[in-house]
Amino acid sequence: MKKIICSLIFLAAMASTASAQAPANPFITLGTAGGPEADARSQPANLMQAGNDWYLVDAGDGAAVQLAKSGVRLPDVTGLFISHLHFDHTGGVLALLGLRMQLNAFNTFSIYGPPGTKAFVEGILKGMDPAREAAYGMPGVSWVANVEITELVDGSTLEFDGMTVHVAENSHFLIPESAGEPEKAKSLSFRFELEDRSILFTGDTGPSERVEELAQGADILISEMMDIAVVLETVRRNNPNMPEQQFSDVDWHLSSHHLLPEQVGEMAANAGVKQLIITHMVPSVNTEEDAAKYIDIIDDYFDGEIIFANDLDSF
Repeated sequence: MKKIICSLIFLAAMASTASAQAPANPFITLGTAGGPEADARSQPANLMQAGNDWYLVDAGDGAAVQLAKSGVRLPDVTGLFISHLHFDHTGGVLALLGLRMQLNAFNTFSIYGPPGTKAFVEGILKGMDPAREAAYGMPGVSWVANVEITELVDGSTLEFDGMTVHVAENSHFLIPESAGEPEKAKSLSFRFELEDRSILFTGDTGPSERVEELAQGADILISEMMDIAVVLETVRRNNPNMPEQQFSDVDWHLSSHHLLPEQVGEMAANAGVKQLIITHMVPSVNTEEDAAKYIDIIDDYFDGEIIFANDLDSF
C-alpha cells in the first residue's frame, strides 16, 4: 500500500515528519494559500536550496515574513523565480526589494520570470525612488537595488552551480482559438534539476501536455489544486447579483486555467513522478475530512505518495 501523508495545519506532528525527512537541499513551502482571497495561510511563496544558494519560487504577500520564519535571512537569498505575474504570486516583491536595501544587501538579486517581468520589477523600483534616495537620511548615502532581471520563455534553460532549470509555458493564460486573439500574458512551470533529485513546480496552470512533458520522471511534482465547484458556490454566494455571462466567464476561467483534483492525479500519473506535493489549494484543505475526500479522488489516478503541504513545510 502506498504511503499517503496529509500535512495539515492542525497536525504539527505530520509537518515535523516532513521536515525530518528533508534532504540536504530542501524545498520549503513558505505560503500555500491560493489567491486572490486572503486566507489564514500565507500567499503563494516557496524557498529552495541549491548547493550553497537559496532561491525563492514565487513571492506572494508576506513572503519576507515567511522567509524569516524559515530561518533564512533575506540577504542570503540569491534570486527569485516568478511563475506568472498575478499579484497573489508577486505581492511580496516590493517588500523583498525594499528590505534588501534597508539591510544594505550588496549581493546581486537575480529575478527570473515570464515576459513582462522586467516592466513589473522596474516599475516597482521606480516607485521606490524617493525612499531609495532618502535611505536612512545620512548625508551622501542612498540605497542600491542590485537587481538583475531575466525574462524566460518556453524552452528556456538556465545553468547554475549544482542546478539546471528547464522552463515550459503552461495553460494558465490560455485563450480559446475561437476568440481570435493572442494570449495576454505567459505563465511558466519550472523543472529544477538538482544534484540529488528533480523537482517540477507547476505554478498556476490548467491541464497542460507541455507541463506533463517537462515533468516526466521527476522525483517530485509540486502542483496547484482547485475544487472549482466549491469556488463557484462561493463566487455566487458573495456576488448574488453577478450577471450570468460574467459568472459563465468565471467558470470558464477557473476550468481552463486551474487543475481539479482528478486532473492533478492524471498529471502526476502521466508524468510518472514519484511524489506529489499539493499547494496553492483553493479552498484550503484544513481538516482530515477534506484531505481524505481529495486523496480518494487523486488516488484513483496516481499511485505515488501524496502530500498536502502546510506553510513552512520542508521537503
